[in-house]
Amino acid sequence: MDQLLTLLKENARLSVSELAAMAAMSEEDVKSKIAAYEKDGTIRGYQALINEELADKNAVTAFIEVKVTPKAERGFDELANTIMGFDGVESVYLMSGSFDLAVTLSGTDYKEIALFVARRLSTLDGVVSTSTHFLLKKYKDRGVYMDTEIDERGLIAP
Repeated sequence: MDQLLTLLKENARLSVSELAAMAAMSEEDVKSKIAAYEKDGTIRGYQALINEELADKNAVTAFIEVKVTPKAERGFDELANTIMGFDGVESVYLMSGSFDLAVTLSGTDYKEIALFVARRLSTLDGVVSTSTHFLLKKYKDRGVYMDTEIDERGLIAP
């Protein structure tokens, strides 16, 4: 992966001047490269990584394994696009192995997730079966330790 992308992935709040210094590039080159990455879709957006346990103690996250029968000529894409459009769906991945699609869903309680699976997901044409797993605790997310204290410098406290 390009060094600039690696730096942005680690901390998208770095300024152009900081990125330029760290990547040994000019600020103009950094701006130009970022603009090109945004235009061609390499950079899809910028988000804060939130510790959901602190932000909303009632939030529930589920990982749902979905077995499907792919549609002729359209494969898995049509069903994946339908699932992506539902409220609360955070991610949809095509997987290898014993199931086809991995869906990450957030809700306000376990019942909301259960109703989504029972009434919306499992009733879709092509869905053969589902298996739902609930997130109990997040230790590390996208390289960031979630269950540790952070000091005033943003470093993990001893």
